[in-house]
Amino acid sequence: MNRAYNMVYIAAHNIISPLGWTSEENFQQVVSDKSGIKLCSNRNISDSDFQASLIDEGVLKQKLAEHSGLENYTKLEQLSILSIKSIIKSVDVKSKRTGFIFSTTKGNIDQLHKHTNPSDVLLASCAQKIADYFGFTSKAQVVSNACISGLAAFIVAKRYIDAGLYENVVILGADVLSKFIVSGFQSFQSLSAEPCKPFDTNRNGLTLGEGVASLVLSRATNETSSQTIELVNGAIRNDANHISGPSRTGEGLFRAIQATLKDFKSIDAICAHGTATPFNDDMESQAIYRSGLATVPVFGLKGYFGHTLGAAGIIESIISILAMQKNIVIGTKGLLEQGVVSDINVVKENETKEITEFLKLMSGFGGCNAAIYFKKHG
Repeated sequence: MNRAYNMVYIAAHNIISPLGWTSEENFQQVVSDKSGIKLCSNRNISDSDFQASLIDEGVLKQKLAEHSGLENYTKLEQLSILSIKSIIKSVDVKSKRTGFIFSTTKGNIDQLHKHTNPSDVLLASCAQKIADYFGFTSKAQVVSNACISGLAAFIVAKRYIDAGLYENVVILGADVLSKFIVSGFQSFQSLSAEPCKPFDTNRNGLTLGEGVASLVLSRATNETSSQTIELVNGAIRNDANHISGPSRTGEGLFRAIQATLKDFKSIDAICAHGTATPFNDDMESQAIYRSGLATVPVFGLKGYFGHTLGAAGIIESIISILAMQKNIVIGTKGLLEQGVVSDINVVKENETKEITEFLKLMSGFGGCNAAIYFKKHG
């Protein structure tokens, strides 16, 4: 299929999290050093108190009151629909040239204990239910690959557009917390008793969070505004090290970075995975250092949102895009004294810097690693 040129860009986006109900609200909270993480006492989610970033149920009820017909949807589906509604005007969802990708790790797993129809918990069923609400005519696609799911969805969507299968792809990332999820991380003893401290010498575990984000990825035309954010490239690599432990040398992430950047090295900032677990942050520092990017400013966002699982790659990419547009390198909340094995440039406080290109990194269970590269035009 002939195309004017092969640029794929971000046409619209939205974030719903404890910090706000729009991308801009979330960004303003982040640059104001506000975090959604606090000590939670929700026995429906955990038998003991734990640090987390949870969406306020009262606020959700207020938002739902403004939209009829959502009573029979799960919390995850309700949040997903509310997020997509805010971006849907920019694209014709009923066109067969518009795709839909759902990024999640656990979907409606919180419904298992209700003994509902087992198919209701299937990720594909959840994705199709959301797609049907809006009238998508293309079949809903699911990307679920642990913590890299969000970046994997970007990469798959770009490949669809580059191949000429779609003109636009709506990407949704969503996960909410449940006892199933929290107990799993507790069994690994990987949750911190205090808000997470990415890349800090005293980091001792991650913090979980809830979040939903959606965006439209589109093929550029000759009429596309010059004020655009391009998704240039992305890659996924597996380090084949361990089911829950990354390669100590960051091999998989290093290879993902190399495949994404190829010979291009003039990156202005890196938004890291930054889970604040001892092995992850060390591994990331190794991969960044080995890639020749040791002096590039690095920041992590999980001190603001917690780890939002299948939504993380999308939420953190959108915040990074807004930071790039405003030429801000965001400070890494929770970082007091850097303590990782390789000497990289992790930023503690917000810095003003001209940013034209940035790299987003994610890693996850099973040795999966992903990197994507964005560029600002105009």
